[in-house]
Amino acid sequence: MTPTTIPPSQNAPLPSAFTKPKGNLRWLMVFMAFSATAINYVDRANLGVAAPYIAKDLNLSPEATGALLGAFFWTYAAFQLPSGWFIDRVGARTAYAFAVVWWSLFTAATALARGFGALFGARLLLGIGEAPAYPTNAKIVSEWFPRRERAFATSIFDSGNRVGTALSLPIVSAIIAQFGWRMSFVITGALGFVWLAFWLWIYRSPAQHPWITPQEHAYIESDQTIPNPAAGAKIRWRDLFRYRMIWGMMLGFFCLNFVIYFFSTWFPSYLVQARGFDLKKMGLIGMIPALVAVFGGYLGGYVSDRLVRSGMRLSLARKIPLVGGMFMSSSIALAVLVESTTAAIALMSLSYASLSFAAASIWALPADVAPTRDHVGSIGGIQNFASNLAGVCITTFVGVMLARTGGFVVPLVVAGGFSLLGAFSYLVIVPEIKPLEPK
Repeated sequence: MTPTTIPPSQNAPLPSAFTKPKGNLRWLMVFMAFSATAINYVDRANLGVAAPYIAKDLNLSPEATGALLGAFFWTYAAFQLPSGWFIDRVGARTAYAFAVVWWSLFTAATALARGFGALFGARLLLGIGEAPAYPTNAKIVSEWFPRRERAFATSIFDSGNRVGTALSLPIVSAIIAQFGWRMSFVITGALGFVWLAFWLWIYRSPAQHPWITPQEHAYIESDQTIPNPAAGAKIRWRDLFRYRMIWGMMLGFFCLNFVIYFFSTWFPSYLVQARGFDLKKMGLIGMIPALVAVFGGYLGGYVSDRLVRSGMRLSLARKIPLVGGMFMSSSIALAVLVESTTAAIALMSLSYASLSFAAASIWALPADVAPTRDHVGSIGGIQNFASNLAGVCITTFVGVMLARTGGFVVPLVVAGGFSLLGAFSYLVIVPEIKPLEPK
C-alpha cells in the first residue's frame, strides 16, 4: 500500500453535518481499534479467570492474589504518561504495532512462571506493553472522525473492553478445563500476532490512505475542531497539568475505573466465592454483565452524538451521559443487599452498562479539549494514567478486605461510593468542555 496525500477538498463538496459521504473507511479503522482492545482485555483479564486455579496450584493467599491482579496496573498506569507523548510523536500505526508485539509476548510468557515472583514480573511487563492502547484509540478517532461522530466511534472501540472481558470467561475457562491454566496464556498471547498482520496492511492516516474517497476525507475534515499544531495553541506537555479540566477528567476516570476494574479482576472470584459458581457456570453466566455493558456503551455514544447533532452545547451533550452513567453505576453497592443470584447479576449488569454508557464520552474528551492534534494522545494518556491507578487500588483493596472480612460486602459498597464521586467530578469539577487555551 503506497501512501498518498489526498487534499480534503479534492473534487468533493464540503458535506453538511447530516450528509453521509461516499465511503466508510473510517468505520474499518475503528473496528481495528475495537478488535485490538478486545484482545487487550482478553490478555489482561485471563489472570482474573485463572486466579482461583493459580492460587490453588501455587498456594497463594488472598493478599498475594490481589497483589498479582494489581501488578499489571502499576506499570500500565505509570507508562500512560510517556505513551501519550510517544503516540503523538510516532503516530497510531507504529505505536499500536509496538504495543501489540510487546503485550502478546509477555502474555504468553506468563505460562512459564513457577512462582509468585515470576508471575508478578510478567504482569508488570504486560502492563508496559498494553499502556499505549487506549490513548492510541483516542488518536485514531480524532484523526478519522468528525466531532459529531466521535462519541459513537469511541463507544465502538471501548466496547472491545467489555467484549474482551466477556469472552475471557468462557474462552479461558474452556482452555483451563481442557489444558490447564498455563496454556490459556499461550493461546491468548498468540491472538495479538494475528491482529498485527491485518493492522500493518490496513492502517494509515486519512491524508495518506489510498483507499479513502475524497468525499469521506472532506466529511471527516468538515467538523474537525482540533487545530493542526502549526496553527494551534502553544501548550507544552507539562503545562497540561495546570488546567482544572485535566484534573477533573483524571478524578472522574479514576472513579469509573475503580468500579469497572472489579469486573475484569475480582468478579470471577466473587462468583465462585460469594455466589458458589463452578467453572462452567462462571463461564456462561459470568459473561452477562459484560455483554449488557457492550450495548450500554453503544447507547452512551449514540446519545452523546445525537445531542451534539441536535445543536446542544457540547459541554452539556457530554456531561449528561457522563454524570448520569456514573450515578447509575452506584447500583453495584446494592448487590450486597440481595440474596438472589439473579438479582445480583442484574444489579451488576446495570452497573457495568452504566459505566460503559459514561465511558464513551470519557474517551471522546481528549479530542474535545485538545488544543491541537498533537495533544490528543498526551491528554488521553494523562487521564488514563489516573484511571489506572484505580486498578492498583481496587485489586489490592479487595484482597485485603477478603483476608480481613472474608467477603465482598465492603468492596462493593466502597465501589458504589466511588461511582457517586465520579458523577460529582464530571458535574462540578470539570468546567465547560472546550479546547484548552494557553494560560
